[in-house]
Amino acid sequence: MVATIFVYRYGYEQSAGAALSRMAATLLSFALCFVYLLFFPFHLWGMAALIGIGAVAMALLGRPDDIITAGITTAVAMVVAPISPDHAWRQPILRVVDTLVGVTVGVMGAWISHFPLLRAGPTSDGGRT
Repeated sequence: MVATIFVYRYGYEQSAGAALSRMAATLLSFALCFVYLLFFPFHLWGMAALIGIGAVAMALLGRPDDIITAGITTAVAMVVAPISPDHAWRQPILRVVDTLVGVTVGVMGAWISHFPLLRAGPTSDGGRT
């Protein structure tokens, strides 16, 4: 649900851009958390380190606007990991699936709600109706 809200924007192009942003941040967070949780149990310092590594990685990838999203996604995956400590590595996978479904719903919702505008093309008021 959160991914859908994050992605749905005023226009289809804006929604598609937000979807790309959300997926980039989630995939980085997935990689960091998955590898960490395969070898280590949840620990507050581990979560802090992953958030820091994610922030540096996003900056180096040229996506500074996605640092906050990556940090939040990492925090969510890590905080729910202790719920099932024997299978904590599953949490990053669930977050990716959750985000993929939410992003798809948000983009499809934007496409459906803006389809008449996309088909009609620009109007005399700059495309606003």
